[in-house]
Amino acid sequence: ECNVISSVEIMEYGPEKILPYNNDEQKSTQVRRMFDSIAGTYDLLNHALSFGIDKGWRKKGISFLKPYAPMEVLDIATGTGDLAISIYKMLAPDKIIGADISEGMMDVGRKKVADLGLSSTILFEQQDCLNLSYEENSFDAITAAFGVRNFENIEKGISEMYRVLRPGGHVMILELSTPAHFPMKQLYKIYSNTVIPFIGRFLSKEKTAYHYLPASIKVVPQGKDMTAILTKCGFKEAKFCTFTFGICSMYTGIK
Repeated sequence: ECNVISSVEIMEYGPEKILPYNNDEQKSTQVRRMFDSIAGTYDLLNHALSFGIDKGWRKKGISFLKPYAPMEVLDIATGTGDLAISIYKMLAPDKIIGADISEGMMDVGRKKVADLGLSSTILFEQQDCLNLSYEENSFDAITAAFGVRNFENIEKGISEMYRVLRPGGHVMILELSTPAHFPMKQLYKIYSNTVIPFIGRFLSKEKTAYHYLPASIKVVPQGKDMTAILTKCGFKEAKFCTFTFGICSMYTGIK
């Protein structure tokens, strides 16, 4: 069964309280189980639900990194590796590590990367994104696309990004956000509360995941709230911009 979360509860809860399932497991355990269960249809659903616009969002995020030519990149919450693959195509770094909690999602990514002949350049590693196994100052750039809202503790996850980033390196986070202005605000509310759960249930048979998605977007820190977390975690020049009428936000910073 999926959590039915009222607007009052969403205001009271932080992201760590918005859970895929109604039980007492840790959020990270539930998120892993949820993504393992939808891994086979995730790419199809992801592109369908965004009408393919998500591909453009990724390209804009990678374009931010292009002037800095990072050679070693860590892609946090990499999922099936779409961002990692696009990073290779646009930036051609020496190494990209895609880190994720879900082996099911990464197995799909490994196959995609193998089909492209990139298995020696794009590596997938199961990681707890709140407790990364990498040494301090290990990567030139850290990226994350649409995964930060799934962290059990967003501030701790961003602190880990800061820790493993090299001095002078850049972070680039893409995250879904809630449009602030009429009429997109009202249209998006209808879309996220009605269309996303319907399509998700129809295509994946995993209704829980696509009720969790709009609920998690509502509570993830957005705009200045997210840049404040980046600054608190040590990042300099923390900034944000929005795409497609505020449906997606990009957050950037420098160590």
